[in-house]
Amino acid sequence: MWLLFAAGSAFFAGVTAILAKCGIRETDSDIATAIRTIIVLAFSWLMAFLTGSQEGLTAIPSAIWFFLILSGLSTGASWLCYFRALQLGSINKVVPVDKSSIVLTILLAFLFLGEPISVWKLAGLAAISTGTWMMIQRKEDDRETKGNAWFIYAALSALFASLTSIFGKIGINGVESNLGTALRTGVVLLMAWLVVFLQKKQRLIIQIPRREFWFICLSGVATGASWLCYYRALKSGPASVIAPIDKLSILVTIAFSRLVFGERLSKRAAAGLTGIVAGTLLMLVG
Repeated sequence: MWLLFAAGSAFFAGVTAILAKCGIRETDSDIATAIRTIIVLAFSWLMAFLTGSQEGLTAIPSAIWFFLILSGLSTGASWLCYFRALQLGSINKVVPVDKSSIVLTILLAFLFLGEPISVWKLAGLAAISTGTWMMIQRKEDDRETKGNAWFIYAALSALFASLTSIFGKIGINGVESNLGTALRTGVVLLMAWLVVFLQKKQRLIIQIPRREFWFICLSGVATGASWLCYYRALKSGPASVIAPIDKLSILVTIAFSRLVFGERLSKRAAAGLTGIVAGTLLMLVG
């Protein structure tokens, strides 16, 4: 069953990037992140109450709270960086870098969770790394990105995403998955709005185009669905397998980016995408 939840997580995560890109063409990415987190929080608590998991709130040990908070902070940092990267660069370049977090996730799972790294996984990591490098190589006529800032934000997003997986795996031991998701989303919400107010961007909220506002909200719904599936999968499955499946969301994102934004893959980028998918499948075999 956890395999189905992991696949669902990948689909909704892929749709999220497209919806978010549509919502930040004119809207500040930090504002968009803060608004969409409200939707995710409401979605998460709705599922928590529907499943009755809120009853376990008072029984959560302090050690679990610590890791849930760390997971939430890592997620918030990853989101802020990711959507800033999407605003600066094309989806076909930002998403591969973000999904490369699997490399660090596997290493951290080995170091802190004791999950073994087989020869297959090593081969998969090599294929993913090579494929990512091929996809982000800039063509001479590529004018769709604004310098290299997008890469810095995308790389930071990948780093924090890998930490999220590890902290999340530790933090949901002994906690119902829906409740754990709702609690950590609350941490993300506080962090996102703190960033907005510290930068005095709250005045920009009234300037959000209505069309973009609805896309931002829809991206929040998709993210909520992805989270619930992902952490439900982590509840009973190994992080080193679930994380690669989740990263297959890149196929959904690339497909929709072609349909919605007309972004085309070069032959080299297509070969790189093939390498990423092949590497992911190799890690599943191992």
